[in-house]
Amino acid sequence: MTTSTSEIIGILGGMGPAATADFYAKLVATTPGSSDQDHLRTVIWSDPTIPDRTEALLGDGPDPTPWLLDGGRVLREAGATVIAIPCNTAHAFVPRIADHVGLPIVHMIGEVAQHLSTMSPRIHTAGLLATTGTVRAGLYQEWLGRFGTRLVLPDADSQEHEVMTVVRAVKAGARDDATTALLARAARRLTEQGAQAVIAGCTEIPLGLPTHAVDVPLVDPALVLAQALVRRATTGNTAV
Repeated sequence: MTTSTSEIIGILGGMGPAATADFYAKLVATTPGSSDQDHLRTVIWSDPTIPDRTEALLGDGPDPTPWLLDGGRVLREAGATVIAIPCNTAHAFVPRIADHVGLPIVHMIGEVAQHLSTMSPRIHTAGLLATTGTVRAGLYQEWLGRFGTRLVLPDADSQEHEVMTVVRAVKAGARDDATTALLARAARRLTEQGAQAVIAGCTEIPLGLPTHAVDVPLVDPALVLAQALVRRATTGNTAV
């Protein structure tokens, strides 16, 4: 691929920093090409001072919307033509910023819902491993419902002591066999409820859960978002 596109990808990151770095690596790996010049121009704004999104959604912390708006402004002024947000929970705040950032936002969760609808064999039921904020906000419930895909969730104990324990551990820099085992157990609980695929619905989760640890396809929203950006830049396809 020779990149003649005028698209400049703006990555609104820092939520968390390791997930932002991982997302950019996936964007590079997803882009076809054999030279530097084949890759996409990218601006990264990684702001780890953005308040915790789950705490905000649960009423325990400040609203991150002003920080997200500021990040969107930084990206726009730096020349970005489209925004990607590699944080699932932050998408709960996209409706608050979409009309104010002055750039289109490629909606990661919408892209995942569409991706699931195209998988073969057809995915009728998906499981979700995500932050409590993402679960409570109903983000995946809403989008998967549009495509007729049923969603199953961890019970309260698994959500707190397996999923959130690992999210916090990865944000603190811990990735080991123990974190993998916790997430694999949580994923297994979802497949026992009928999940034909598991969504790694927090960008920290793929960092702690390899695909081989799950018995069904593990869908990585960051990778799906990267693929959508490459598709948009190379074909002009902006549909969600």
